[in-house]
Amino acid sequence: MRRPKIVVIGGGTGLSVMLRGLKEKPLDITAIVTVADDGGSSGILRNELQMPPPGDIRNVLMALADAEPLLTEVLQYRFNNGTGLAGHSLGNLMLAAMSDISGDFVTGVRELSKVLAVRGQVLPAAGQAIVLKAEMTDGSIVVGESLIPKSGKVIKRVFIEPSEVEPLPEAVEAIQQADAILIGPGSLYTSIIPNLLVPKLAEAICKSDAVKLFVCNVMTQPGETDNYSVSDHLEAIHTHIGHHLFDYVIVNDGEIPPQVEDRYAEMGAKAVHLDLDEVTRRGYQVIADRLVLFRTFLRHDAERLSHHIYKLVENWMLRKR
Repeated sequence: MRRPKIVVIGGGTGLSVMLRGLKEKPLDITAIVTVADDGGSSGILRNELQMPPPGDIRNVLMALADAEPLLTEVLQYRFNNGTGLAGHSLGNLMLAAMSDISGDFVTGVRELSKVLAVRGQVLPAAGQAIVLKAEMTDGSIVVGESLIPKSGKVIKRVFIEPSEVEPLPEAVEAIQQADAILIGPGSLYTSIIPNLLVPKLAEAICKSDAVKLFVCNVMTQPGETDNYSVSDHLEAIHTHIGHHLFDYVIVNDGEIPPQVEDRYAEMGAKAVHLDLDEVTRRGYQVIADRLVLFRTFLRHDAERLSHHIYKLVENWMLRKR
């Protein structure tokens, strides 16, 4: 059987963790990554060089790279001192340089992918930076991905400018050819939904006959998904896209140690509640397992998560034959 083609869509740390596991499976991976980031090093480079923000792309490249661990560490290195350098990661600066040398951001990403021996392809959701805005339940508008979770208000909806931004043709093509489309994990309103607001990307996903999977976050995110259950995450996506997107939902049902829960509670986060009856009532099939590891932070167990994803995709392809 040929290697299944899987498209993974999102941004942030959760996506990178999962990709580290997926790249060990016999899969043909395309990662489509958000370009709405406007904070920190990415935000500075975005504003000063008029380029898409490189941070999420850098993390995904590192996750899929077959480069020596030392090279990966060097590219993730963040300068602590130096006028103009402090706060920048070397990988972000390299992406900026590659973009300048090659003439555009997308080619820069492709060239750096070769240098790092990346398994699969990494594509920005669009060839330009997009501005993310949120309408809050009190009617106010918050502008900027980094400011939305800090507003202290409840999000009603998010939207992008320009609203008719064009996706990369390669991203649309990857979705059209995919055997599986995987969305999440990551910040719901600032990493996941922005990709789905790129009109032709959402359209291609809806039309695709690939198996569609949603990997739900383990913990709620302060300022974004306070007190959200699994069905609340799905409802937010459905409201923004207007379609029932997913066949399967993959969720953690493993115990989280009380001391870890207490630590997260201090930051205003708690475990996402699995309201199984509601999720299945809405027509989603649920795969629940112990999917967390705890080191400094709770993270998805990349190996176990990848095993579930690969088995699902393999079975889907066998059924289609």
